[in-house]
Amino acid sequence: MGHPESREMEQSELPPGQRLQRGWPVTHYGPVPKFRPERWEFRVFGATADGDKHCWTHEEFAALPYATVVADLHCVTKFSMLGAEWGGIPARTLVDIAPPANDVTHVMVWAEYGFSSNLRLDDFTDEKTIFATHRDGELLTAEHGFPLRLVVPHLYAWKGPKWVRGIEYMTADRRGFWEERGYHNIGDPWREQRYSYQEEPGEGPEL
Repeated sequence: MGHPESREMEQSELPPGQRLQRGWPVTHYGPVPKFRPERWEFRVFGATADGDKHCWTHEEFAALPYATVVADLHCVTKFSMLGAEWGGIPARTLVDIAPPANDVTHVMVWAEYGFSSNLRLDDFTDEKTIFATHRDGELLTAEHGFPLRLVVPHLYAWKGPKWVRGIEYMTADRRGFWEERGYHNIGDPWREQRYSYQEEPGEGPEL
């Protein structure tokens, strides 16, 4: 039996409706893509400040400044993984290198097979949002998103796609893959924003 206060603290770290997960289950839609480094490219496009598209090869992207954050992962399927160390490129670093135009409000994160997830710019530039290549010091496996997955700790995990290939700066909101299929447009686990029918006026574009 643990100390009552420690159990209370553990429970307080879990958003409503979530349960503590000791391992890391594999959850995704569709097949695991094959990584071909010579063909891999990361793009920042859309409403960029300079109007240009910015591209990195895998080698160039891997050479960007590496950082780590300790953060939780909350899956909409109701498991939460607490206190993982994520290593990679902070989203803010990319925003500094390839800034958005002044009127950008949202970002669409694009991944393999045309998968996408939309984020408010403020969520994307949060200090803990990171393009992860590692977890707890180890390279991600293909099943968990290698070579690159986005981690947005303060939102449900579907907002951070696996196998990311680029970001699109947008001057208006647009729903991504799961958001078009009934998931909440914002996805805040602390407010249990799981499904689109829960959306309040102004929380997302019309379905």
